[in-house]
Amino acid sequence: MTLPAGIDDTQAMLAAQNYVASRALSTVTYLSLTLGRPLFLEGEAGTGKTEIAKTLAAALGRDLIRLQCYEGLDAASAAYDWNFSAQMIAIRTAEAAGTADPEMLNRNLFGPDFLIERPLLQAMRPHEAGPPVLLIDEVDRADEPFEAYLLEALSDFQITIPELGTIRAPEPPIVILTSNRTREIHDALKRRCLYHWVDYPDFAREMEILRARVPGAADRLAQEVTAFVQALRATDLFKKPGVAETIDWARCLIALDAVALSPELVSDTLGALLKYQDDIARIEGAEATRILNEVRSSLGPA
Repeated sequence: MTLPAGIDDTQAMLAAQNYVASRALSTVTYLSLTLGRPLFLEGEAGTGKTEIAKTLAAALGRDLIRLQCYEGLDAASAAYDWNFSAQMIAIRTAEAAGTADPEMLNRNLFGPDFLIERPLLQAMRPHEAGPPVLLIDEVDRADEPFEAYLLEALSDFQITIPELGTIRAPEPPIVILTSNRTREIHDALKRRCLYHWVDYPDFAREMEILRARVPGAADRLAQEVTAFVQALRATDLFKKPGVAETIDWARCLIALDAVALSPELVSDTLGALLKYQDDIARIEGAEATRILNEVRSSLGPA
């Protein structure tokens, strides 16, 4: 599929994959695709940052390459590494055959046959369907030195391997970086990207998302689930539920054949919505009943 021709086309393309994007997110996504600039998405966990990369790959028919960041991530895990086991076998084989010319052996050992391509290098290679979607997920979990390493990759879309030289992407990949803001990302990296803060949706858009992602939910159940989650986000919780949790909770309720919420049902299924025991203990019981009564009052009769 070709790139969208405008903001409306971008929003429609995402909607066709059941991703309900705001106008602002559709705009920055269109600009990222059109200008070939990486897109940096920051926001709370569960608000759809990772999902947009998956959606773009599916909508455009491109390969999705995911680099999951973590503390201690380095070039050997992110860009490339050497197959040391195969190199050792090649050395011993050459020695046994009496053909172990040091210079030639060294040149062969650090050639393409022994190169292990990790996500960053894979994204620089040609792909039959077109430039892939490179998802650099939760970049805030990586160390600052890795951010510096990313600068070359995102500035010139190239990877330098001392033994082989510089490998440049024939066409820049579509790059999506996500951050849950557990720490601040350096300005030098952000400047190479277009930026968007992905916030929690309002009631109307979350309802639209729920209908798209969980079409089997009864209308009253979808309204109550959405309103209940919206109310939860206004309370003092250690970890507020994201849209991903809203979807998970609705699916759990459907599996229990629920058509509307009840205090008992809410308390029994809070583990699908809240992920910390202190939050569950705060909400279950009387507090869940209070919130549910407020939700029903605001929605009116079924």
